[in-house]
Amino acid sequence: MLKDVLQRLRLRAKDPLQIHGYQSYGTDEHLYLLGRALEDEGVDLEKTGIASVFNNAWHQFRSDELPHAKLKIRLPDDQVVYTQTDAEGYFKVDQKAEGLRALTNDQGWLQVELAYDDENQKRFIKNNNRFSGQMLIPSEKAEYGVISDIDDTILKTGVTSLLKWRVILNTLFTGVQKRSPFKGASHFYTKLHQGKSGDAANPMFYVSNSPWNLYKYLEAFIKQNDFPKGAILLRDFRTPFDRTPKPEKPHKQHEIRNILKTYPDMQFVLIGDSGEHDADIYIEIAEEYPDRIKAIYLRSVNHEKRVFRVRGLLEKFELTPALLVKDSQTAEEHAREIGLIQ
Repeated sequence: MLKDVLQRLRLRAKDPLQIHGYQSYGTDEHLYLLGRALEDEGVDLEKTGIASVFNNAWHQFRSDELPHAKLKIRLPDDQVVYTQTDAEGYFKVDQKAEGLRALTNDQGWLQVELAYDDENQKRFIKNNNRFSGQMLIPSEKAEYGVISDIDDTILKTGVTSLLKWRVILNTLFTGVQKRSPFKGASHFYTKLHQGKSGDAANPMFYVSNSPWNLYKYLEAFIKQNDFPKGAILLRDFRTPFDRTPKPEKPHKQHEIRNILKTYPDMQFVLIGDSGEHDADIYIEIAEEYPDRIKAIYLRSVNHEKRVFRVRGLLEKFELTPALLVKDSQTAEEHAREIGLIQ
């Protein structure tokens, strides 16, 4: 915080620039890249201690974005795409392309290089102006896709606590190294990623209502706890003073529909929890796409009224297998019974 004051008084140099490339998804003929241009606030997720963790959280939310910055994106075949950030520093490339699958690695990830493309930019840019971005193209061997929530589904968060105080405390004062996954969750997800054949490389999509400010934090958690790598789809952090139009559809519904539309020939497994509205959202999606959802798994959270409500919803739902489970082992056993995993 002292650093911010010194910079405003011009007693300290401005922070260098960086580009966050988010893990997105696309197809052989559809390039879809997301990210954000912003100043490097010195966030270091490997640091421990309450002061360091709080400092990281503060600077993740108090980000200095680069509005209307010109960017250049280079694909592995040296094809170049140009784009520009919006008023909040976000960029999105959403366009037709050809032959993208041939440029991916064995897990279906297209690696791209991001750079600032402004000759008038005089400030120091990190990494020699070379930053990474990634886009997932599902393997042709894929048997189905997996769409999962994050909070209280794979990451112990506390979204059902009064005024979400546990979420706030965990975010501000708990480092990513000390955040706990649910027992057996990463093993279950790995099995789903491998599929019935054992090497299907089924695509993973992590969809959360968490803001993009926590992208690096959640990316580190997923990697650190051995969950399969996948597209991470968060939302813009809105404030009471935000003047941008509010989305017509809630974030999760919008993102899940986009995934299903992007891969019209693929079926999906949906995973969430009973803490908020995952049951309502997933049932709505399954009714809208009755032949596309292979199974729904909802982790039972420690909240009697919400569990009771979700159990009532599932008792009336018969379109596809839908289970309220207390642990990952129960879900894994069911997935094996219906032929999703080995």
